[in-house]
Amino acid sequence: MIPHCTPVRYTAPDSRLAAHIRTDTPDGCTVAILGMPDDTGVRLNNGRPGAKDGPGAFRAALARYGVATPPEYDLPRVFDAGDVAPPACTPGHEAAALTEMHRRVSEAAESLASRGMTVVGIGGGHDLTYALVRGVARAHAGKKLLGLYYDAHLDVRDTIGSGMGFRRLLEENIAASLRIVGFSPEVNSREHTQWFIRNRGSLGSTAAPRIGGLPDDKNSKGFVSVDLDAIDMSSAPGVSAPNPAGLAARDVAADLKQIGFAMELACLDFMELCPPHDEGGRTARIAAHLFVSYLHGIGLRKPLPLV
Repeated sequence: MIPHCTPVRYTAPDSRLAAHIRTDTPDGCTVAILGMPDDTGVRLNNGRPGAKDGPGAFRAALARYGVATPPEYDLPRVFDAGDVAPPACTPGHEAAALTEMHRRVSEAAESLASRGMTVVGIGGGHDLTYALVRGVARAHAGKKLLGLYYDAHLDVRDTIGSGMGFRRLLEENIAASLRIVGFSPEVNSREHTQWFIRNRGSLGSTAAPRIGGLPDDKNSKGFVSVDLDAIDMSSAPGVSAPNPAGLAARDVAADLKQIGFAMELACLDFMELCPPHDEGGRTARIAAHLFVSYLHGIGLRKPLPLV
């Protein structure tokens, strides 16, 4: 149904949100999950491997988190398209394999967005945000998208790998502008920071509210990307590059709830979930909570009385 995707199944009690996620058809759904199980870019940038297992860990956490019928609102209907199948990768050909993975992700994302759904990508290396947003932008007739991302790193390297994504979005005029929240000057070079600011990028405050810079009208479209390494490693140890002084998960969740309530996103993603380093599955559970917080915001557009 969706190009390059391998279907998935959820095993969850009927009381859980996951039990009601559609995997057979997107009909009637307004949100679509797209797994992107590839960490070739992370390995090219010498990060900790393992993010290829992020989509599976996210779904396992989601199967144990989030009620199907919350008290204040109805959940939007969610379709899970499955995982984009990564290409075979032989030593010495990692860059070519990553480019092919980007092509597949873009085609799958375009197919989902063309059906009118907000596409929620689960990664996987953060370079895959570029491929996700590129595909979604194509479905919106190539219209430039306004972007907000949570990350310690700017990811504006000019070499292929997990740190390339946001430079590509700006250079290819896919993103009209970008705003980063969680930026850490300790892990970003002067050269990259200056390039970012000169090329329609801005550094967001770490104090709420942080969502300025996304569209505030229905005629514009935006995207949000959450690299889980923006969150403090005491809460989120299972990432490709652990952050010793990151954001609080509750603050990011509050932002996503507000974004879900106020904005029609073109796409959203949660990236760099690295299960081999995720003690007790804590980071996967945070990712599930952030996703549910976004759905909560959508649901509150039409609140239910508490009676």
